Parts: sequence; C-alpha cells; structure tokens
Amino acid sequence: MNIVWFTWKDLDHPLAGGAEVVNQELAKRLVADGHQVKFIVGGFNGSKPTKNKDGYQINRVGGRVSVYYKAWRFYKQQNLQQWTDLVIDEVNTVPFFAKFYSKRTTILFIHQLARQIWFYELPKPIGFIGYILEPLYLRILSNQKVITVSKSTKKDLIVHGFKLGNIKIISEGLQIKPITKLNSKPSIPTIISLGAIKPMKRTIDQIKAFELAKTKIPKLKLVIAGALEGSYGQKVIKYTNKSPYKVDIKYLGKIGINQMVKLLQSSHVIVSTSIKEGWGLTITEAASQGTPAVVYDVDGLRDSVRNNWSGCIVSNSQIQELTEKIEKLLRDTKFYNKLRKNGWQWSKQINFDLSYAQFKKAISL
Repeated sequence: MNIVWFTWKDLDHPLAGGAEVVNQELAKRLVADGHQVKFIVGGFNGSKPTKNKDGYQINRVGGRVSVYYKAWRFYKQQNLQQWTDLVIDEVNTVPFFAKFYSKRTTILFIHQLARQIWFYELPKPIGFIGYILEPLYLRILSNQKVITVSKSTKKDLIVHGFKLGNIKIISEGLQIKPITKLNSKPSIPTIISLGAIKPMKRTIDQIKAFELAKTKIPKLKLVIAGALEGSYGQKVIKYTNKSPYKVDIKYLGKIGINQMVKLLQSSHVIVSTSIKEGWGLTITEAASQGTPAVVYDVDGLRDSVRNNWSGCIVSNSQIQELTEKIEKLLRDTKFYNKLRKNGWQWSKQINFDLSYAQFKKAISL
C-alpha cells in the first residue's frame, strides 16, 4: 500500500513532541511490512526539503501556517493522486482537509482537540477565532474515520458529531524500555518537569508547587528539562531566577533520550500541569523508569494516570492540592512504592508493537 501522511512537523523539527514519536514509529513499521510512506510536513530553519529516514520519505513544504496550502499544492504537483492508496490527515490543531482534494480513502489521526489550547498558545483575538472555528470544521469532517490515542479525545470527538463506530483508539508507545527492576532512588528528593516550556504546559504552576513543598521538605530540588518557546519560556526563566529557592532549581534545556532516561530514573516525582494532552507520553515514560506522577485532572493526563494507583490526579489549576500530593508521595513510603510499582508494571503494556497492531486494524491493513 502507498500511504501519504500529512502532518505539520516531523521528528527532526525543533518543536517535535510525542505525536511525532508516534507517527514515525508507526511509519517505520509500515515500511518494514512492505508498505511505502511519504510524509508531507512543514519545514524549519536549516531543514532540507526532502529526507529519507528508516525507509520512508519526508517532504518539507512551507512553514507553520503555509504548510497547509503548500501541502495541497505539493500533493497535486507531484501527482500523488495516482500513486496514493491511503491518505492520513494528522490534525495538530488544524486539519489539512485532505478529503476534499484526495479521491483516495482518507483517515484522520487526532491526538487531541485544541479547544482551550487556542487561548494559551495564540494571541487572544486569533485564539478566539480558532476556538470558534474548531467545532465548525470538526462538524464538516465528522463523517470520516478517525484514529486517536485516548478515551478523553474520543469523548471530545463524539461531542463534535463523530460517530462512535468511526473512532478507533490505539495504544501509545514508548521510545525507552521499562527498567528491568525497581531500584532505590537517590537520597535527595527531586521533582522533574519534562517537556516543551510553553503556555499550555503551565510550567510556572509546577515551580510554585515546588516552592510550597520546599517549605516542608527542605532538601527538595526541581529539574526542568525542555525547549523554551516564545515569551512564556523567557517568563519561566525570569520567574525561576527570582525564586527564593533558585539555587535548587536546575534548567537543562532540551535533552536527548539518554539524558532523559537518567533523569527519570534518578527523580522521585514527575509533575505535569498541561491545560490538555492527547495522552501524556512523558508520564508513561517516567512510570517505565519507576517514577510516579502528580498531574492536573485534564484530558489526556487523566488517561495516562490511574489516580492513587499509578500516580495522583489533582483538581485542575489547584496548586495547593498539587503541592499536598507531592508532599504525600515523598513522605509516605508505602504509598509511593505502591504507585511506582503499579505504574512501572502498566508501562510494560504500552508499546509500539501493540500500537502498530491496533493501527493496522484501524486502517484495514
């Protein structure tokens, strides 16, 4: 089968995240099974227009906004209509609307809907326009088959008119292997904040929770790892520098997989305060290394954490409650060990072999 896969960025993009890990792990397995895959994505500074990777092809056209128009033009100019058997339209905030110009079977791949994210990631006037338009274009696309990664997103899609029978959930997968056994943690308690530092992640909430917990647990430290994005990234750095506990806060920038694994193994708790996620891949990655999570009760994070079983879920935006759960985890050894063991065992069931098997069934391979 020949597959064209539209998505706005690939794994080499500076802003790449969990969604790009998933789509390229799936593409790699499609190629290994004898299929051909061509990605059409947006470019970035210094990127090459075409790249072959793991047997599939990446074609970069346009930028963050222009990619949607230029992807359509590329599809037409390269006469991909004749080559293609299946089109995957991966929706990262905005769809490519491929069903309107491809006569081939088109399947949507949606990790999460934007909704509140519009107001966090864009200036208010533009965010308001996106917020208004999203339900409208979702209605237009609601007769399509769609693949997603969580029950939360499935519920969102049903609200917007998608038929239950047309929505398939596939498992997430992990870039890293779960540790073979649970080892003891270092003596100094450490919180890790992992992922892009941008408004929707609400990183400052995590720093505030750390500061409050620090008053009760004097040796507590915070490690922040992730790329700074825009003015919010600078705001986080300024906030950190003004913190009375700045000497115990370490910012590492964007890190590689090997360093991530070491950090997850040595940290005691991972905290996530996103406004919304498709799943929360960093949470499962942390669990695979024996590190439980404390997260806000939002879409995606409530899927990747089983409350008081593999981690703790607290009320959205409640920093005090977030702090109290961090303190409980770090003080209650029995509770902590229960959560880290359960999360570690669960992480073994979340892998790309299962994800790919479910994906193949969803696209009828």
